[in-house]
Amino acid sequence: MERLLEATARAERDHFWFRSFRRFVRPFVARAVEEAEAGAGRRAAAEILDCGCGTGHNLTLLREFGRAYGIDLTWTGLQVAHARGERKIARATAAALPFGSARFDLVTSFDVIYALDDDVERAAIGEMFRVLKPGGHIVVNAAALDSLRGNHSILAGEVRRYGRRDLRRRLEAAGFTIERATYTNLAILPMVAGVRLFQRIAGHEESHEEISVPPRPINAVLSGLLAAEAAVVRHVDMPIGSSLLVLARKP
Repeated sequence: MERLLEATARAERDHFWFRSFRRFVRPFVARAVEEAEAGAGRRAAAEILDCGCGTGHNLTLLREFGRAYGIDLTWTGLQVAHARGERKIARATAAALPFGSARFDLVTSFDVIYALDDDVERAAIGEMFRVLKPGGHIVVNAAALDSLRGNHSILAGEVRRYGRRDLRRRLEAAGFTIERATYTNLAILPMVAGVRLFQRIAGHEESHEEISVPPRPINAVLSGLLAAEAAVVRHVDMPIGSSLLVLARKP
């Protein structure tokens, strides 16, 4: 995970995947915060917690919508975040959050829970439910489809990749009500599937290749394809893709 965070820190500003991830996530976060404000009958800044904030890059996005805090278990990510000026961060595990119950309007978990063992994942989802205010939301992004395991799976420490029904079931078991659940990255799925199939045939090995920024023309084309998909995902759930994005609410 330390090596993954080091590679991520180099890529997350410009890489087509990270750019597109933020396009997919932004409207989900906006909807969650709008519903929280409407439900509370106020316009005070939303309280947001990012569980597994890594290098802190996504806190910049979340801060557009309220007061954003982050926790992570790795020193590498927190050191990068601190160097970038982030101060509302702490070292902690999502399975035992150092916050009181009903503290936050929104909790996010971006590409974290797929790397947790079953009992830790279950505890983490339960903790995210606990620290949310009634009516608060969770936004989860996770790796999808077991058939897409590849070299990146080793680097990321994947324990599992989710199907939509499986992730819904895990969140509902903790008490969440699902509002949206869509796959993403459908536009590049044939490319991803081909690369991962080749990697499985050749033999898996840890590699940073998939999160190294590709040549500018390729990066621009892939960014454009996913930008178009992100525009569609604002209104329509995708039937398949390499990632799974879920918006759920604490009743």
